[in-house]
This record gives sequence, C-alpha cells and structure tokens, in this order.
Amino acid sequence: MFVENLTGMLQVIAKDAKVQINFDPGVVSRYRLLGYENRRIADQDFRNDSVDAGEVGAGHTVTALYEIKLQDDIQGRIATLNIRYEDPGSGDVKEVSREFHRKELKTDFEEASPRFQLNAAVAEYAEILRESYWAQDGSLQQEGEMARRIKGLLDGDQDVEEFADLVTQAERIAVDSASETSPTEGR
Repeated sequence: MFVENLTGMLQVIAKDAKVQINFDPGVVSRYRLLGYENRRIADQDFRNDSVDAGEVGAGHTVTALYEIKLQDDIQGRIATLNIRYEDPGSGDVKEVSREFHRKELKTDFEEASPRFQLNAAVAEYAEILRESYWAQDGSLQQEGEMARRIKGLLDGDQDVEEFADLVTQAERIAVDSASETSPTEGR
C-alpha cells in the first residue's frame, strides 16, 4: 500500500490544476462549495498561470461538491465547468470545459451513482461533525444508515468500509455521550 500511494504522490499527472464553475443564475438561484475553503482562487486568477494551485498524482482523483438550489420549473444549462492544468511532461497548459444541464440531474438521491452517493455522504458527515449550520437537519444516525447502505453498494471497497465503520463509531460515541449527560433517576 505504501508503494502504491507513494508512486501516486511522486508521479504528477497535472500541475497547478484549477477548477472553475460558472453557474447560470437563470437556472440556479444559489449555490455553495462544500469544503475547499482554504483553496479558493479568485475568478480573475483562474487563467493566471503564475497563481499556484494543486497537483494531482497518478491514480488520484479530486472531487468538488456544490450544493445548489434550482429555480422552479426552469430547464437549461445549470453550469459550465472549466478545468485548467499544466501537463508536467510538456509544460503545456490545457483547459477543458463541459456544460451541465438540468435534464442530467437525478430526481432521487438513490438513483445517483454509488460514488456520488459516497462523496455526498462523506461531505454531510464532515458538516455534521463541524456542527455546520447547513447540517442542522442531519444526524449521525441518518448518516450511519446511509453509510451502511452505500457500503453494500460498493462491497469490497476498503475505504468505504472504513468510512462506514467511522460513522458507526461516531454514532456509538454520540449515544454513549448523550446517556452519560442525561439526568438519571434519584438525582
């Protein structure tokens, strides 16, 4: 495992990787990026190659999750995604773009790919642990149920199993902590 992870960290496949998403305000009424607060780059610096950004190693992935609120009953382009990076071999700067349309969205969370569900679950778990305003309707119990369901969808993935186990442990700690602090009879 050390050799696999070390190789991925040493072999860079993209230098100064930057992601920019432009939401269409006619379709998206509001949005927020989950995490990455410390890695934000100003919009005007997206194409500024002197601004340092992240490296992506071989076999590694980067996920950026956005929570969005859509305008009612409006179809069309939700956003345009731009990815810009330097090829470490040639030094050439490359940029790719893709549009996302409302018709591509799933209407039910369980219809989304298991990997998307996992990413969303991990993000929600982090928000719950941070006691984020945005997670006030979530709970460790709900998160545990979701993590165990996703573990079944991605059976055999050790990272998913570890995540489900972490959430289960957090659930137990929360229950134990609540029972220790609740008033007992006779006091």
